[in-house]
Amino acid sequence: MPDNLTVLTPSAADEKIVRLSAFVAPLMDELGKVIIGQRELLEGLLIGLLSQGHVLIEGVPGLAKTLTVNSLANALDLTFQRIQFTPDLLPADLLGTLVFHPGSATFAIKKGPIFANLVLADEINRAPAKVQSALLEAMEERQVTLGDTTYPLPAPFFVLATQNPLDHEGTYPLPEAQTDRFLLKLLVDYPSRADEERIVDTYSGAPPTHITPQLDPATLAAATEAVKTIYLDPQVRDYLLDLVAATRHPEHFGLAAVAPLIEHGVSPRGSIFLARAARAQAFLRGRSYVVPDDILSVAPAVLRHRILLSYEAEAEAVSIAAMLQQIFAAVPQP
Repeated sequence: MPDNLTVLTPSAADEKIVRLSAFVAPLMDELGKVIIGQRELLEGLLIGLLSQGHVLIEGVPGLAKTLTVNSLANALDLTFQRIQFTPDLLPADLLGTLVFHPGSATFAIKKGPIFANLVLADEINRAPAKVQSALLEAMEERQVTLGDTTYPLPAPFFVLATQNPLDHEGTYPLPEAQTDRFLLKLLVDYPSRADEERIVDTYSGAPPTHITPQLDPATLAAATEAVKTIYLDPQVRDYLLDLVAATRHPEHFGLAAVAPLIEHGVSPRGSIFLARAARAQAFLRGRSYVVPDDILSVAPAVLRHRILLSYEAEAEAVSIAAMLQQIFAAVPQP
């Protein structure tokens, strides 16, 4: 073994992760001053950020999606841009364009709103395919080409796209190949009665407390790198791969009745993203290794938008959530 290779013992690795994840509890407490009753959404956003993946948020209007993303940007001391997607939006409105100056007979670059750390693509399904494609290309390559020059996007670069599941008029639904590029798809539901009472009391009176930054970009970068070092045991990895395989060949896991209901299973990108998200979940829980519960806790958000149901499933009104629960129950844990 090379002399310059440092191998952490399990206890040292745990201590490192505990130290680097110390910001999580204060961050959640700070966000809780403004965001009420959306802890799963906040944890999902942190998992996406730490995994260097992007997140698709689905929920009806009025559930504080924009406020949550804006508050997260303030708590992380990152730049934030909100882009309202509309049918007349052009790729240049998103990415930027070349502007000609007659006096000097030269072109200057005018960067678009995508050049920010956190970008909220509000109602992404209202923009035409060219704009969606431009955004997804930037998400994948983390760079934008304007004219003959390629510009890197700032680091970290994190896109949160929202879509309304109820309003279909004037929308351009994302194809499966494009939704597959999102690490997570989070579903935002109505708050509980108790949470809604707090929301009314908080927002019908004095303005809520301002968010105070809880960590600097250097700490966030160190945490992101630490997530990559979280240990994934081969047996736990095989369990992860079995879950994915069960979406492609359910009959191999005793789910012959489920097989006709799935048109296409999860892609290999889904396997990669599931491993990344499970590592980030372990980090949030202060562990240096992944356990099966980490995988199960993030699996619905990672897999729900990667399974294409058959016409038979749609005719029988089978939900993705119910199908995933059958798969999770059928695949044995290590």
